[in-house]
Amino acid sequence: MFSGVAAFKIAIGTMAVAITNGAADTLTRSLSLELAPIRVNALSPGVIDTGAWDGLGETAKAELFKDMSMRNPARRIGTEEDIASAAIFALTNTFLTGVTLAVDGGEALV
Repeated sequence: MFSGVAAFKIAIGTMAVAITNGAADTLTRSLSLELAPIRVNALSPGVIDTGAWDGLGETAKAELFKDMSMRNPARRIGTEEDIASAAIFALTNTFLTGVTLAVDGGEALV
């Protein structure tokens, strides 16, 4: 499953996303018990450099990425490879279940 930082970092104007992300987190934990021993986990990506941000326009996207890179503890924007490697970890670690794995460069901390 996928969640998002909005579940943990509440901001004005993001209520619908926060509720959806929080529901995904709760569903992940609930299903891990209901479906055991089938494992259920979620990924919670931060700002990832994908085409999802292209609608902002080149300048606004660059400004957002610069700002986020300066504020998050990893000091960079995430990549598709960051999410892919986290997904492989979650899929292959047979002792991981009921977890929402934050792959956000520490974004939720600031």
